[in-house]
Amino acid sequence: MSTPDAPQTLDAAVETPALYTSPVKSWTLLLLVFLAVHFAALFSPSLLDDADATHANAAQHMAISGDWVTLYVNGIRYLEKPPLPYWLDAVDYHLFGYNVFATHLPMSLAVLGCAILAWNWSRRAYGDRAAFYAALSILTSAGIFLFTRFLIPESLLTFFLGLALYAFLTGLEDRKPARFYLGYAALAVAVLAKGLIAPVFFLAALVPYLLISGEWRRWRQLRLFSGLILFLAIAAPWHILAGLRNPDYGNPVGNIPTPGHVHGFFYFYFVNEHILRFLGKRYPHDYNKQPWFAFWLGQLIWLFPWSLFLPAALVRAWRNRQIFASDLRYDSTNTIQFLDPRMSAHDASSLAARLRFRARTGLVLAIFAAFIFVFFAISTNQEYYTWPAWFAVLMLITGSLATIEEAPQGNARWINASSKWLSGAHAVFTVIGVAAALALGYGLWASRHLPFVPDIGALLAHRGVGDYSLATSDFFDMTGAAFAALRMPAAIAAVALLLGPVIAWRLRRKGSGFESTTSVAFTMAIFLIAAHIALVRFGPKLSSRAIADTINRITATPGNTNAQLILYGDQSDGSSVIFYTHRQALLVDGRTSSMIWGSCYPDAPHIFLEDPSLLSIWGKGERKLLVVPGDFHDHVEEVLAGKLFKVQELSDNTLYTDRPL
Repeated sequence: MSTPDAPQTLDAAVETPALYTSPVKSWTLLLLVFLAVHFAALFSPSLLDDADATHANAAQHMAISGDWVTLYVNGIRYLEKPPLPYWLDAVDYHLFGYNVFATHLPMSLAVLGCAILAWNWSRRAYGDRAAFYAALSILTSAGIFLFTRFLIPESLLTFFLGLALYAFLTGLEDRKPARFYLGYAALAVAVLAKGLIAPVFFLAALVPYLLISGEWRRWRQLRLFSGLILFLAIAAPWHILAGLRNPDYGNPVGNIPTPGHVHGFFYFYFVNEHILRFLGKRYPHDYNKQPWFAFWLGQLIWLFPWSLFLPAALVRAWRNRQIFASDLRYDSTNTIQFLDPRMSAHDASSLAARLRFRARTGLVLAIFAAFIFVFFAISTNQEYYTWPAWFAVLMLITGSLATIEEAPQGNARWINASSKWLSGAHAVFTVIGVAAALALGYGLWASRHLPFVPDIGALLAHRGVGDYSLATSDFFDMTGAAFAALRMPAAIAAVALLLGPVIAWRLRRKGSGFESTTSVAFTMAIFLIAAHIALVRFGPKLSSRAIADTINRITATPGNTNAQLILYGDQSDGSSVIFYTHRQALLVDGRTSSMIWGSCYPDAPHIFLEDPSLLSIWGKGERKLLVVPGDFHDHVEEVLAGKLFKVQELSDNTLYTDRPL
């Protein structure tokens, strides 16, 4: 069956740019984008407090202790996460040392892997232009860039899930059942990256696809038994070992652990972390659920600027549906093309095979993305949980975009309607760009006489949007004075957003589709480079590395080598201090969040203090170094009144000691 947007092998409507038809030329440019946007961002800023350094602490302990089964953070069992990201980081630490580059390298390489996979998949389904666009969209999307600035496994999960789907789809299409083993192996590795959510997402896409396409009749060829054995051989050993090494202790009752009475790994990991988290009943309840409008609006933001082309892609899909529904099997252009004497039988069969694979790709990716979006719209969620769906949606958008640009002139009514949506997308991009450039320009003008302050955190407001539980909450704390520290990245972003969208729009109106689309991508690449510079300027607010450096200088002096590190509050608030000092910290009122379950094991170190016990050791024995977040300043100064010696203040965090230096 033909479609109005079949790939053109003869008499294409537009001249084919030489760039994307040469894999070497394409990947030379794509690698330059990766190096400029993602690789260059691996060296700064320092590890961020909260999840970034907390996860790095677990990998650091693994690298030092040699225990590759049980994760520990600050000496406490950390049973929440599967091991793959920590294994990779532990290896990196042995190769490159304990630094931010080694920590984030696996995540960035996984992004590059996603781009390579998207290129190969889209090239087969949609052609060379779509392949180039798909890889470029992975490397220049706002959400993918933002959520590789700290250590989370979503890029790894996405790559291995995508690889599993691609292996099964091509195995079915090419009648090569042996390829299914790659799919089973990739799915098992995805489980080690993120947990049981991987097979849930995989089956939620594959099973409906098999039913709709009729491929379920070939179920015997799926190598179910031997494939399951391979899957379990890769995924099961760590889970079994983790369960054996972290059993139940005492007589745990219910879902709330108490000292000496705690559920082991199997209950905590499979029930508490998977089932109860989905239901919003996980203990402790430290995960939010975004309002529905914020959740869905966020998807457009994280896919920006490629989400601008989503309406055009939806129009294309709808018009294709109408043609299929009316049983119009061939339009004049495609009939002529198949009858063209210059097209060999092999070319015709290749064209038909691509149409078939394109349709099946669209089906499986649409089901995959839709399920993930609905799943996290119902469940507790964070902004980056839908990352695997972004991979699928970007391939669908760029495939449609490339098809529209390459559509034959014989389908004038369809291509003109789609072109209007493309022009509208550029108009929106231009309005957004000009508005943002004007806002940045105003900020630059208003801050022209304000001094540059390196510690931007000291100038931020404390509006508490999302109660700081969202990854982007600190963005809403910006003030005019803080903007002075961002003048350089703001100027770069303003120029890019003012010129880039206008250039792209003019190129689109001139009919230069490829140049227009790449202009959008390059505009975003420059903006992301500027965004990273801004993130580095936010470093003192987001990371306690400078305080850790001060502690290291103090403990390097005679008489202070055994100084005791103390954090007030949850360890995540000062997790980068623990990482960069390589010291275990006492935690005051810190039996919270990720520390609760592990702290209830009988062999947990005695690192948890209350105010009276802090007061009892303050000023006695070895020197004490106390890191206090801003929310606790007044309270700590009241508890330790007259016994505090301030060493350093960084943004909201303050370093105290119990005696003069």
